[in-house]
Amino acid sequence: MNNLLPILLALTMIFTGCTRESTPVPGKDEDKPLPLKIEDYYPFTENTKYTYEGEGNEFAFFTTYVDYTDESRIQLRSDNGGTETVKVMELNNGQLTQLLNRGETYFRENFTDNQLQGGRILLKEPLEEGDSWTNDDETTSTITSIDREVVTKIGNYQTIEVTTEGPQGKTTDFYAKDIGLVKTVSEGEGYQVSSTLSSVEKDQPFIQTITLFYPDADGTAINTAAVQISFNTNDNPKDIIEKNIKDLSVYEILSPNAKINELYFDEQENSVHIDLSKEFVTEMNAGSGFEAMILQCLTNTLGTYYQVNDVYITIDNERYESGHIIIEKNEPSKVDFTNVKTAE
Repeated sequence: MNNLLPILLALTMIFTGCTRESTPVPGKDEDKPLPLKIEDYYPFTENTKYTYEGEGNEFAFFTTYVDYTDESRIQLRSDNGGTETVKVMELNNGQLTQLLNRGETYFRENFTDNQLQGGRILLKEPLEEGDSWTNDDETTSTITSIDREVVTKIGNYQTIEVTTEGPQGKTTDFYAKDIGLVKTVSEGEGYQVSSTLSSVEKDQPFIQTITLFYPDADGTAINTAAVQISFNTNDNPKDIIEKNIKDLSVYEILSPNAKINELYFDEQENSVHIDLSKEFVTEMNAGSGFEAMILQCLTNTLGTYYQVNDVYITIDNERYESGHIIIEKNEPSKVDFTNVKTAE
């Protein structure tokens, strides 16, 4: 019995020691703040319109719509009254990078699928004051605050402040939780321009006006109609344009069963490609002259919208061929306004 006593005492000390090791120390773990995450300060929303009021420049005011989103990328469209700019941002490996900044983009196209690389880093984890990084454009960005207050018309926000400096001057961006960018300030020698969030509107489509071309009743000239088209986030342009052309079905541009299989903008060639279903030809029921006019109307509509001169038309991914007209796959149809009636 006496031999068992030391053993029992030793076991008691071991188990007591294990228990003490696993007991959390008050204030050591639960009081430690969770790390800030980029997705909280740059949410990928849909069908949202952001409006920013400006100071220091007539183009500092702008509106922003969400064109496209997926798991890692978002495409935004900004309109400052002078131009429309499309930007693509990617959230990957703890950093938010602006991959594309394309000006003068007045048409709807999904650029998030493109092979985009590089660009300016907007935010980088860990989101801690003092952290910095360099960008490809010879600028350096620094998180200068993680709790900077920004006053706007729709409320005050505690923001992450990122200051980017380079040869052309300094830009300071402010990101608020659950909102995104709430203010940006650009300054340099003799100037300061700022844009501050003034409204956030949910369930707002992006509305454009497109010019549709169609033959007149006797097939001797081409008329035009200005039509408003509406895009929600992730809408495919081919579906929206097809619907609006069919709404002019009285002019027989697209028959009821004809479909746009594919419609895309070619950046390198600065052209548009449209692939139609066979019903476009089989249900046309038109002579050669009227068919040529329909093709010209389709070419002018797409060329005007995408701001290009060359439109490639195919049928089920093969050359365009009807009883009257053959267009090879590599043969572009040219925008031509010669026979278009001018508005009175």
